[in-house]
Amino acid sequence: MKKSSGIVLAIVVVIAVLAVIYRAVNTAPSAELTAGEQLLRILEDGGCAECHSADPELPFYAGWPVAKSLIGKHVDEGYAVFDVIPFEEALENGTAPNEVDLAKVEKSLSDGSMPLAQYYLIHWGSSVTNAKEEIAMAAVRDLRSRFYPNTLAAPAFANEPVRPVPDSVPYDSLKAELGDLLYHDTRLSADGTVSCATCHDLATGGVDNKRYSEGIGGQLGGVNAPTVYNACFNFVQFWDGRAATLAEQAGGPPLNPVEMGYKSFDEIVAKLSQDKAFVRKFKAVYPEGLSQETITDAIAEFEKTLVTPDSAFDLYLKGDKNAMTAEQIEGYDLFKEYSCATCHAGVNMGGLTYELMGQRDNYFEDRDLTLKSGLTDGDNGRWAQTGVERDRYRFKTPGLRNVALTWPYYHDGSVATLDEAVRKMARFQVGKKISDKDADKVVSFLNALTGQYQGETLTNANAK
Repeated sequence: MKKSSGIVLAIVVVIAVLAVIYRAVNTAPSAELTAGEQLLRILEDGGCAECHSADPELPFYAGWPVAKSLIGKHVDEGYAVFDVIPFEEALENGTAPNEVDLAKVEKSLSDGSMPLAQYYLIHWGSSVTNAKEEIAMAAVRDLRSRFYPNTLAAPAFANEPVRPVPDSVPYDSLKAELGDLLYHDTRLSADGTVSCATCHDLATGGVDNKRYSEGIGGQLGGVNAPTVYNACFNFVQFWDGRAATLAEQAGGPPLNPVEMGYKSFDEIVAKLSQDKAFVRKFKAVYPEGLSQETITDAIAEFEKTLVTPDSAFDLYLKGDKNAMTAEQIEGYDLFKEYSCATCHAGVNMGGLTYELMGQRDNYFEDRDLTLKSGLTDGDNGRWAQTGVERDRYRFKTPGLRNVALTWPYYHDGSVATLDEAVRKMARFQVGKKISDKDADKVVSFLNALTGQYQGETLTNANAK
């Protein structure tokens, strides 16, 4: 009896000592720090960079037989989903963190998914206590309100990861008028058959509803044409981000041999210069005359007018509780629950980061099995521009505004319906099988994202 009592006492003492040590190494950051500094301290305590960075500092036992495969898997998956270093640098420097990074951190805190239990059982100071969670969530809210003030939303929605589309963005109306003409002008193609509007028709959701668009001579492009509506809110243009601005994007297709087929903008200038009335009109706005810079600048100014505010969802965020149906409201809650609102954050609900296609399952392997199509150059994504292996299969996240009108979906245009797109996103990006009931609600919510252009709700002339 005495022996067993001694064992119990020893266990109690050990537990008490461990509790004291745990408490000592897992304290909340000082209240004297700024919100960003507090959040940074919690991320550092949590060891986030040990899995979510390109060059993690691994523990000494990372090379041991059993630990090697487990730690290697966590590091590979963690870095594929989220590189925490730019976020931590923003917190350290007091600069604006990326909205998507902010949403990812918020979601992992709210659902307790990070850090992994296998990690904090060994690294005691890394677990997020209730006190740490409260401080971290408050810091996220503070950073979001400071760097991304949501003045259009009602107070109850002022700190949502998604913001309403504004009625307009600043633009030069005279330049935009010229840009409108150029956007619809087939003279921007070598054979006079293709304009910007051919692939990005304003009457069909800013796309052409084809898997791959047709250029001159009936040639097919290698990726699905994204919508031009709300493109001004994207942080870069094209799926692979090869254009930093709207003007730079506008300069790409005219010189693409598959799309519009010119060899230089000098040829475009020569053709447009034959139209004396247009040249006079153009020089009244651009005294320097026609050039690649002025032509693409005018198109970019026009594209700044292509914002689509006042969707049912926007009206709901602004305080109209009846703007969305009960099913759509539930769909929005599920949209956040399934982590969709992390990558699809901000005004355009996307277009703010490059994300790996197939974070939780092999999308391309599945596509090849179902469609019998191998990998193409268009599947390489951001890698085509950087050559960095991590960027392979990583694409600019598409904005979801007006998504009900912009079928087919994904960079490869392989998905015909919203329902299928939602189900595949749940599987390949989130690692979950979404139920029929939940999928229906999310699709219903996505239908509430159709906005208005020039005071009229967008429709699609191709809709059956």
